[in-house]
Amino acid sequence: MSYNTIILTKEEGVATLTLNRPDTLNAWNDEMGTESLQAMEEIRDDSEVRVLILTGAGRGFSSGADLTAMAQRGQVSTTKPSRTTLSTLPGVVALAGELRDLDRPTIAAVNGVAAGAGFSVALACDIRIASDQARFSQIFVKRALVPDSGSSYFLPKLIGTAKACELMYTGDIINAAEADRLGIVNKVVPHDELMNEAMALAKRIAAGPPLTIELIKRAIYKGAEETDLWHQIRYEWYLQGLAIRTDDFKEGVQAFIEKRDPNFMGK
Repeated sequence: MSYNTIILTKEEGVATLTLNRPDTLNAWNDEMGTESLQAMEEIRDDSEVRVLILTGAGRGFSSGADLTAMAQRGQVSTTKPSRTTLSTLPGVVALAGELRDLDRPTIAAVNGVAAGAGFSVALACDIRIASDQARFSQIFVKRALVPDSGSSYFLPKLIGTAKACELMYTGDIINAAEADRLGIVNKVVPHDELMNEAMALAKRIAAGPPLTIELIKRAIYKGAEETDLWHQIRYEWYLQGLAIRTDDFKEGVQAFIEKRDPNFMGK
């Protein structure tokens, strides 16, 4: 499928989705939101893809919603979203949920500014690697808007309620080093090394047993919400039962016996 506002490439089990409106610092308009969701569907349907990297073209990761496009479109709907209207949510809002729900690992390679909804979709990824030129802002409040696309869900869980309140109430811009200190990103790397670092990590993960990694992702996020330890222990054991039934488990054991690297096939 061809796209106008994103670039989707695939190599060695890794899909890279690049937001491609560099003249706007990859601000989200309707087309980019729609195309991103189409790309997610393409990725879900491709069994060869084991890991997704999300990044931006040019100087920015994403500067958030394209306010110019919103103004040109006219008044924004004030209808409260409900479960029956989730399909009508803007693409970038839905994308945050799609990223979290994807059954494969996701890595945000944050190459520049990640503001507003751009920050949100980075938070929706499982892992974040930042260029030393990256900057982050919950800029919504500066436009008299409420944080959306999952920010109020993801950020307090990462850094605690008090610090999340500070960043959301002020819209302050923080640099990559501060994002690293707060635990927003996994690591900061020199700008020119960002994609190499992200790709190297993605390929390491892609070499693992994909069905098992899907189960691990399920366990992690259920555990993050679970309040009862024994419920989680039972859930882990249920997932373990699924993992033990895979051919990849047999390959892992055989590789251990033969003292070689395993060749996981996703079966």
